[in-house]
Amino acid sequence: MTSTPLHWKLVVDAHDPHAQADFWAAALGYEVEDHSALIGKLLDAGAIPPEILVGHHGRRAWRDAAAVRHPDDPYDAESGTGLGRRLLFNRVPGSEKKTGKNRLHIDLHGPAGELDGEVERLRALGARVENHVKEPSGEWMVMTDPEGGEFCVH
Repeated sequence: MTSTPLHWKLVVDAHDPHAQADFWAAALGYEVEDHSALIGKLLDAGAIPPEILVGHHGRRAWRDAAAVRHPDDPYDAESGTGLGRRLLFNRVPGSEKKTGKNRLHIDLHGPAGELDGEVERLRALGARVENHVKEPSGEWMVMTDPEGGEFCVH
C-alpha cells in the first residue's frame, strides 16, 4: 500500500508572530504569506471580528499568527496559505518564556565556504551568535533568532 505524503508545516511559538515571520522570511529567502484576501471575505461575511486583525506590511493580517512559505512552492490564491514548505508563527502569552533548549531547530546551509558572511547577514537581521562549534565532523554556528529560538548555520 502506498500512501500520499502528508501536507505539513512547522509551527513556532512566538511573542510577536509578525516580527518572527519577517526575520525568518529574510533568513530563508521565503515570502511572508498574504492572507488579506481571505480576511476580507471573512470580514465581509461577518464571520470574524476586526479585533483579531492587525495591519502588517500595508495589509490586514491575523493578530496572533503569521506564516512564511518558500517562493517556489504552490499556494492557495484564495487564502494565501502555502501548500509546501512553510513556517507558521503563533502568538503565545508574554508570560510564556523560553526556559530551555529547543527540542527542534532549523539548520541553515549557506554557500560553501561562506559561513562568516552568512552569520553576519543573519546578525544584521537580528540574530545573535551563541556558540561557534568546530568538530572533526564539521563547523557551524549556534545562533538565536530575535526571540531566543536556537538554530544552526553550517
